[in-house]
Amino acid sequence: MQIINGFLDAIIGLYNSSGLATLGWQNYVMIVIAIVLLYLAIKKQYEPLLLLPIAFGMLLVNLYPEIMAAPKLEMVNIPGVQTLEEAAKVPAAVGHTVTQINGQFFYESPTYGGLLYYLYQGVKLGIYPPLIFLGIGCMTDFGPLIANPKSLILGAAAQIGIFVTFTGAIFLGFTEAEAGAIGIIGGADGPTAIYVTTKLAPHLLGSIAIAAYSYMALVPIIQPPIMKALTTKKERSVVMEQLRPVSKLEKIMFPIIVVILIAIFLPDAAPLVGMLMLGNLFKESGVVDRIAKAAQNELMNIITIFLGTTVGATASGTNFLKLDTLKIIALGLLAFCMGTAFGVLFGKIMYKVTGGKVNPLIGSAGVSAVPMAARVSQRVGQQENPGNFLLMHAMGPNVAGVIGSAVAAGVLLNVVK
Repeated sequence: MQIINGFLDAIIGLYNSSGLATLGWQNYVMIVIAIVLLYLAIKKQYEPLLLLPIAFGMLLVNLYPEIMAAPKLEMVNIPGVQTLEEAAKVPAAVGHTVTQINGQFFYESPTYGGLLYYLYQGVKLGIYPPLIFLGIGCMTDFGPLIANPKSLILGAAAQIGIFVTFTGAIFLGFTEAEAGAIGIIGGADGPTAIYVTTKLAPHLLGSIAIAAYSYMALVPIIQPPIMKALTTKKERSVVMEQLRPVSKLEKIMFPIIVVILIAIFLPDAAPLVGMLMLGNLFKESGVVDRIAKAAQNELMNIITIFLGTTVGATASGTNFLKLDTLKIIALGLLAFCMGTAFGVLFGKIMYKVTGGKVNPLIGSAGVSAVPMAARVSQRVGQQENPGNFLLMHAMGPNVAGVIGSAVAAGVLLNVVK
């Protein structure tokens, strides 16, 4: 009988410590959402490099919440001592804070946090996003932007949606800091969205990161209807002149000049833009190939794993399943759509000003999702005119959007404190 009772106690203890007893309905809903995101990343290949680790981090934290648990202090009793001095000399207590409570002596012993808690510190401290920008800089060719500086206007125009959404979020009851973090989704730049959110509204990180990367992945679906609705067949059929060649000196001077100007006039954007331009200088200088390859391959891949998994792990059921999350997702979609629309509308203005030499479709690429947004411009343009090649022209606003989103982030960080 004693053996049976012991066996039953073991079964009950095992059940009480399992997820069946500790997880709530919110966790199970998030597990289903994580599986859907994994499907989109693997089967549909929607931004798999980040969506897959984000979804798996979400899955892990809702199966085992302790994986994101912060370390705690435990009070450990020190028996057999009479004074504080004696307690402090006990080997186990050396190096720890010793206190006296009701005549007994205790020392503070820290427990270990969960694995992803420690990896998450790179997000919390704003380390991972600038390092991602370093890798992006090594892979970015600013030649199309240098060859056609006017495309900078289209990259800037696409950021207007950020500030319109910022106003809308305040109207819906979010604080200025929260509204700033939500608005930056419109830049279609995941690392920038994460960086701003960790500074302004870290409690919204899971919702904003998932919204930002989801909309980036859905660029080929969201953008074309907006582009076609705002342009005519004639405008979409415009064939643009070939871009001029860009010299090596121009490509080397560009990142240096950009970082000087932005760091002086908008210091809050310097960490992101600085790392972006450093990476680009690695690439264009041609004298540090080993460093450039390491930044765009090994470093980029490692940071992507850490960033995606830990950001996903912030989306626990209790934090994510709230009315505010639905508002964030809706506002994020609005920001992204408006960014696309403003880019196309400014493209139409340039079309008029230049006498029909600019195809307005390239304005949609200003939302920053490199190079997917530029490819969408190319695809929509070729649907109207099979002989039209807009990719390189669209890359100008596209890379300008990367800089523009970082500048917009700096503005928000400077204005919203």
